[in-house]
Amino acid sequence: MKRTKITDLLTATAGQDVRVCGWVRTHRGSKNVHFIALNDGSTINNIQVVADTGKFSDELLKRATTGACLAVEGQLVQSVGSGQAVEVQATSIDVLGDCGADYPMQKKGQSFEYMRQHAHMRLRTNTFGAVMRIRHNMAMAIHTYFHQHGFFYFHTPLITASDCEGAGNMFQVTTKNLYDLRKDEQGRIIYDDDFFGEQTSLTVSGQLEGELGATALGQIYTFGPTFRAENSNTPRHLAEFWMIEPEMAFYDKDDLMNLEEDFIKYCVGWALDHCADDLAFLNKMIDKTLLERLHSVIGQSFVRLTYTEGIDILQQAIAAGRKFEFPCQWGDDLASEHERYLVEEHFHRPVIMTDYPKEIKAFYMKLNADGRTMQGTDVLFPAIGEIIGGSVREESLDKLMAEINRRGMDTTSLEWYLDTRRWGSCPHAGFGLGFERLLLFVTGMQNIRDVIPFPRTPGNAQF
Repeated sequence: MKRTKITDLLTATAGQDVRVCGWVRTHRGSKNVHFIALNDGSTINNIQVVADTGKFSDELLKRATTGACLAVEGQLVQSVGSGQAVEVQATSIDVLGDCGADYPMQKKGQSFEYMRQHAHMRLRTNTFGAVMRIRHNMAMAIHTYFHQHGFFYFHTPLITASDCEGAGNMFQVTTKNLYDLRKDEQGRIIYDDDFFGEQTSLTVSGQLEGELGATALGQIYTFGPTFRAENSNTPRHLAEFWMIEPEMAFYDKDDLMNLEEDFIKYCVGWALDHCADDLAFLNKMIDKTLLERLHSVIGQSFVRLTYTEGIDILQQAIAAGRKFEFPCQWGDDLASEHERYLVEEHFHRPVIMTDYPKEIKAFYMKLNADGRTMQGTDVLFPAIGEIIGGSVREESLDKLMAEINRRGMDTTSLEWYLDTRRWGSCPHAGFGLGFERLLLFVTGMQNIRDVIPFPRTPGNAQF
């Protein structure tokens, strides 16, 4: 008999013979009957299997422990209990995989820290099943949105010789023997005999290559893994994470802000439309304000605020007695606590902050006429802080080179990028959205390590 997924069984018509496979969530029994809650990952909801003790041996029923994998055949009948419309009256039960008492995901309240130590097994829990289904749906929302809006999915390299952010926190890629490195007279490593013939690293961003795509195809987006070798053990940082980076030719700052707002509202709306059961579970078990917060984002227009105006608001709050851990004078890079104050306490809605001091932003951003601010456009969200970082890109070769020289940057590995300004330059803009940051907001989870299947963090590359 062909297997039916539990998500389909729960809406099927009673009275038919079915085969269902899955893992035991709970098992309770009496002298006459046993009730087994089975889940196959297709939905947060379980199907109840009813097993009469007269039909099955005690030995078999004892093997149906939490975590065991079963294949059950029987009749789908109307449920006499509350909580489900149908259940399976079992006629046969096969144990496909036994699960002993040492199974680490027993039905009890384990901490998320404990479950991270068993990340390969935590995916079978209700919470992480819900998070991973939402993760899938958010990926579908992203591809659907950009496809419907005429963007082209553009694949940028994971191995690169350029540092997009200029910060140097990159993982090096090499085939060289690290125990026998050739060096020049100045003690610098010689790379001419390395695989690529030069020093290369894992990418921190696909933006620079994405700009090449935008200046040829009009509008593109990337969606793939990126890597940063920052020694940051915080609930907001990963060494390997996924980024969505659209780049658009002929966009100005207003166009960019309109896209940022529309895109993220679409993603949140998609989650509400396609992940209702999982969100309801997370709203109940993880964050009781989750659904309210999601609806509030799509129901309000975003505030558009300059960095200078934001600093003024924060200074007024400090003068009124508000305490912040980090300083926020003009020229400071705002901390999450400042961003969240503006969003959660002052405006009570998302904010798009613009026109940042050039000293705290990347070299490629377009300089404003005042000569001291750049056309950055960061989207700030409740519970998260910055969720999108974007900007209008500097299209003038002379102005871009002036900024590069002012910062003392080496252009050796950027000549290909500068060619886009030499030949047929055009106004363009783009943004980056950390996929896991979006998932934190949509799921209500508190640690970014809990919205990716296998987190990569300092000192941890297990699995």
